[in-house]
Amino acid sequence: MSTATLSRRNALLLLAVVVLAWGFTWVVSKLLLLHMTPLWAVAARSMAGTAALLALGLALRRVAWPVKADVPVILSVGLLHMGAFAALVSLGLQYVPAGRSVVLAYTTPLWVIPAAWLFLGEPIGRGRQAGLALGLAGLILIFNPLAFDWSNRDALLGNGLVLLAALCWAANIVYVRAHRWATPPFELALWQALLATGVLAAVALLAEGAPVVDWSAELGWLLGYGGVFGIAIAYWAAVNVNRSLPAGVTSIGLLGVPVFGLLCSAVILHEPLSASLLAGMALIVTGIAAGVLERRA
Repeated sequence: MSTATLSRRNALLLLAVVVLAWGFTWVVSKLLLLHMTPLWAVAARSMAGTAALLALGLALRRVAWPVKADVPVILSVGLLHMGAFAALVSLGLQYVPAGRSVVLAYTTPLWVIPAAWLFLGEPIGRGRQAGLALGLAGLILIFNPLAFDWSNRDALLGNGLVLLAALCWAANIVYVRAHRWATPPFELALWQALLATGVLAAVALLAEGAPVVDWSAELGWLLGYGGVFGIAIAYWAAVNVNRSLPAGVTSIGLLGVPVFGLLCSAVILHEPLSASLLAGMALIVTGIAAGVLERRA
């Protein structure tokens, strides 16, 4: 396998691809719920993504059998990120707008900061402390406890599920930071997706019964986009970006995902952009950037 990195220009272009692909995936995930039940929707998207990863891996000659040392990270990413995160977000999207969901889900770095301090011994400097404070302030602003309808159980459940998804992703990130890689990340993506697909399909069968699908051209392109671009292409691009750009640049660039997701939700799904949502998103993005910039320095 080649270890050559991309030029900065090409790496930045690929970073833009990741932002656009993952940002639009939130609209796709919301639209999938019009055709399928939540768990079967993510299971079907994971199936499409696994098939696309296999095809891409074969085309790039980057399919490798995992070794024993790879098992923990396969379990971590497959179960926590590709599995639990995707399932919880899909369940939460039943009750929460896609734009609000993507902002809540991308609070993940805020939860990584204290978890990395607790489990990995990473220091929390002033920049990270300020970032955490700004992010939590943004979260409170989005929820707006004084205006939130606490009697609305669906709203409470939906927001809670998306935040729980963010915590699952954070737990996965903390483990991945501590993992010693035996096989490169992209080669393991196929096996992580395969594990997630099997678990998601089994859980969907137990919780929702056999899938009832009304096949249509719209459902076909939604699954195709979610699998090919949302999983396979975006993951391949992200791996190459991580190899070619500093971690700080990559992390800050990925803050474009909730911004683009929020805009797509407003334009395509006609979701309202409230002042509290926009202000909260700005605080969260600023807070994450503050933590990232301190680490880069």
